[in-house]
Amino acid sequence: MIYDNIEDLMDKAQQAEGKTFGEIDTTGRIKNLRSKGTLGNIIEESFFGYEINSVAKPDFENLGVELKVTPFKKNKNGTYSSKERLVLNIIDYMEEFKKTFETSSFMSKAAKMLIMLYKHEQDIPISDYKIFKAFLNEFPEEDLSVMRRDWETIVSRIKNGEAHLISEADTMYLSACTKGANKNSIRKQPFSDTSAKQRAFSLKASYMTGLIRNYLTPEHMESFTKVEELKSKPLAQILEDRLRPHFGKRVDTLCDETGIKYNPNNKSMIPLLMARLLGVKKNDVSEIEEFSKANIKFKTVSREPDNTIREHMSFKNVDFDTLLQTDWEESELFKLFEEKKYLFLIFRYTEKHIPKVKRIPYFEGIKIWNMPKATINGPLYDLWVETRRITKARVKLVPKGNRVFNNLPKSDFNGICHIRSKAQDGKNKVLLPDGQRITKQCYWLDRKYVADILDNKKYK
Repeated sequence: MIYDNIEDLMDKAQQAEGKTFGEIDTTGRIKNLRSKGTLGNIIEESFFGYEINSVAKPDFENLGVELKVTPFKKNKNGTYSSKERLVLNIIDYMEEFKKTFETSSFMSKAAKMLIMLYKHEQDIPISDYKIFKAFLNEFPEEDLSVMRRDWETIVSRIKNGEAHLISEADTMYLSACTKGANKNSIRKQPFSDTSAKQRAFSLKASYMTGLIRNYLTPEHMESFTKVEELKSKPLAQILEDRLRPHFGKRVDTLCDETGIKYNPNNKSMIPLLMARLLGVKKNDVSEIEEFSKANIKFKTVSREPDNTIREHMSFKNVDFDTLLQTDWEESELFKLFEEKKYLFLIFRYTEKHIPKVKRIPYFEGIKIWNMPKATINGPLYDLWVETRRITKARVKLVPKGNRVFNNLPKSDFNGICHIRSKAQDGKNKVLLPDGQRITKQCYWLDRKYVADILDNKKYK
């Protein structure tokens, strides 16, 4: 069916709100779900009445509107999040570099999107999933400015013969995610003989979360930037400009200036302090729009007077069951660094460490960082392979005195990353797949590697 104007299209789309996929489906597809795309196919075929196709043009070509059916979920704290990234179109490495951002395959597909949200719920049949909201999305100017830089970053990789080194963490909102039946889905690239994985332009799940919250619960989100800033500067530069006046101040002084109680044992104190320094009232940094959309996580790091770092940097607890059940590119470790950027909040001690003597650090600076693709595919992958091998073979647990040692990869593994406990004591345990109980284990970056990151040392 042809819709003459966007108003007619939106009137039709909003008629689906509150209806289940079972009610909408007239083809019987819902009974034979085989892929994520099937729910979208039901909307295309049964609701809008047009034949399913895979052409590069927008679904409603005469209106320049692309249809996207995508899930969201409700979190335990009552907020909404996107369940997944929004995948758009396959990138043709041989052609994309010839285009401008305005003529890019991304913009031709996504400039106007009819987005239909359905709520994903664990315990109900898929046929009972409901269309929650239908809306027309056109990117605001400030988001397009960020996406333009993202597109240029991806295209510069292609032009440099590095399409095989593209990483989702290279960019803020728009990413190039792997897309294919398996790891053998590869394509030629124009400026290198090395084949590159097939990738598609996509909007990050974090960006989709921000978009969904802006439509469903706009009161939950808060921004610290202005439209003019994002149009003219990268986010990293805006952060640097905003926080630089506070560099060199002691943390307790900054707490006094922002009305925060200084408590070094409070893990939320530093993120809250940063939010206040940025002029944000929210206590939950995940509700700061710029960080939410770009999937940027805070990590604090403290340097000693001699530039060393005393502690390794911890990340997520290891889920041993998931470790054995997922492939590398679906693993939690891969996603920790392939899809995320990290904002390092750098602090400095001016006195040497003396056991049991408390020191108050100075705020020294910031750094936005993402792990290079070569490191992800090298040392990080090696850690995942070795941890998986040991877990499959059965982790060796050796009691010594009041401690229990294991044979998982330690800090001498590869100089980049390792696994060890983060628990306060040995009582905080989880089950291994073979039924043994082990103190909770965590993924860590080695302190020397973190120091090298801050010093801009290159790793291949």
